[in-house]
Amino acid sequence: MRAVVQNDKSRTRFRRLALGGGAAALAAATLLSGCAGPEPARTASGHGGPAQPQDPAARRAAEHARLAAAARRWGLDQVPLTPPPPPAKKPRITARDGFEVDHQEDWDLPPVFTTIPTRDKVVFLTIDDGAEKDPRFLAMMRELRIPYTAFLSDYLVKDDYAYFRKMRSYGNTLNNHTLHHPYLPGLSYEEQKDEICGMQAVMKKQFGKAPTVFRPPYGNYNQDTLVAAKECGIKYAPIWNEEVFVDHWEYREDDKRLRRGDIVLTHFRGREDWDGTMVDDMRRFLNKVTREGYAVARLEDYL
Repeated sequence: MRAVVQNDKSRTRFRRLALGGGAAALAAATLLSGCAGPEPARTASGHGGPAQPQDPAARRAAEHARLAAAARRWGLDQVPLTPPPPPAKKPRITARDGFEVDHQEDWDLPPVFTTIPTRDKVVFLTIDDGAEKDPRFLAMMRELRIPYTAFLSDYLVKDDYAYFRKMRSYGNTLNNHTLHHPYLPGLSYEEQKDEICGMQAVMKKQFGKAPTVFRPPYGNYNQDTLVAAKECGIKYAPIWNEEVFVDHWEYREDDKRLRRGDIVLTHFRGREDWDGTMVDDMRRFLNKVTREGYAVARLEDYL
């Protein structure tokens, strides 16, 4: 049986956070093209006040002007690109080569993957743990309509579930990242199941729905992890191909470049951990992906 063990740097950073009593978090993230956000510019109506422009071209122009103003307000180099509509036919998701465990296919275990197979020039933003709860981050991503997926650990989010309810109300997806963010391969099967299923119960109680997507802490897992995850109702276990920080990027691939369908990781972190805020982190993320011609799409639209 093969266990995939990755991102020791992330593990070390997270353990410092946990041992230090909880740090603020900086993340990079964004909101979804179709999610709730500030209303587009309106034109006057002869029947009682403002109304949406009826001409599609006028609506598009008004929305572009609004996004351009938001991009300037948040210090971006360019207006973020709009992702294409979700695919009518979802891509087939399989475990990345070398990331499988024994009985991966015949037991139909949740696949671990770092990239979505797609021809769309999109990347997917994911943000882990939930330590930092920056309201300016929520406002930035909502105004820019950038979609992102949050993977939450209960011990870091339970002091402010309302923050993540607001995040969800803006159209973003909340997924499972265990109760306490342990190194799962070091636990027994039952202990792993408690961590994953326990977080499923929290997600259902606090946010109304148990997710089908789970990220193992630090990107570390073994066969027991995926068997337990399946027992808890999980269908997918995405990790990441790049990680963005407030001051640099890190890459899984040797050529250090983005690819279509790549999953990008960042964390909920702030100045206590990084030399900047979540807004700074998102600015770095958005400037790079936009400059390279990528839009940010919603991960769950492709699953």
